[in-house]
Amino acid sequence: MNGMELSGLIERRRSWLVVASGVVPLAVCAVLAAFRASVTPTTAALVLVLVVVAAASTGVRVAGIVAAVSSGVWFDFFLTEPYQTLAITDRNDVEATVLLVLIGAAVTEVALWGHRQQARANRRAGYLDGVLGTAETVSLAGGSSEELTDHVADQIRQVLGVGQCRFVTGPVHDERFAVLDHQGGVSRRARPVDVDRDGLPTDDSTVLTVTRGRDVLGHYLITAASDIARPSLEQRRVAVLLADQTAAALAGTR
Repeated sequence: MNGMELSGLIERRRSWLVVASGVVPLAVCAVLAAFRASVTPTTAALVLVLVVVAAASTGVRVAGIVAAVSSGVWFDFFLTEPYQTLAITDRNDVEATVLLVLIGAAVTEVALWGHRQQARANRRAGYLDGVLGTAETVSLAGGSSEELTDHVADQIRQVLGVGQCRFVTGPVHDERFAVLDHQGGVSRRARPVDVDRDGLPTDDSTVLTVTRGRDVLGHYLITAASDIARPSLEQRRVAVLLADQTAAALAGTR
């Protein structure tokens, strides 16, 4: 099972993970309570930190926070005097409980940062695979120009996370369309569009022009009508690079 499949499985079972993150610290503290005479509060706290780390490693922030809070509560209830109450009389036990929750929260944020970095690396690897695959398709030139543009259109659709993308021969004649330029910027009637905030336009298509020198060979019509798509600048530049891969092949068929 690769990283993306594992992330999908975790997301589908998110609610179960959150419930387990609250229940497992309770079970661990109940077991440790049976060995109070031989297990110090410090040792118990370290065991609970491991539980929080396990919850945080799923990449679900709520699960990590729930595990941290649950660990603090049940540590107080089972392992600090007076037992089986939420009152704490010893200052060291108060510090241990507070540190347990704070460390658990910190570990959760560190784990989430690691997951984001891994997801970003996976996306970049996917973009690179798409560009290289398209470049190979162009170099082999085994299919028709229509097959090539359809292949690139599908790659652009996936990279941008939009509903549709199709290639149209010739220049754009409708000024209502937004334009995705070769620096990854999007503008509409010469006014910039804040894609990060507002997403790609949903009422009309966005145009990505394919040129060879000064010649306009065609353009990709990108449609995000059903859902708002907010591709990053990096994603938009990858889409431009994918479109550029087709320019040489299309120029050769003219």
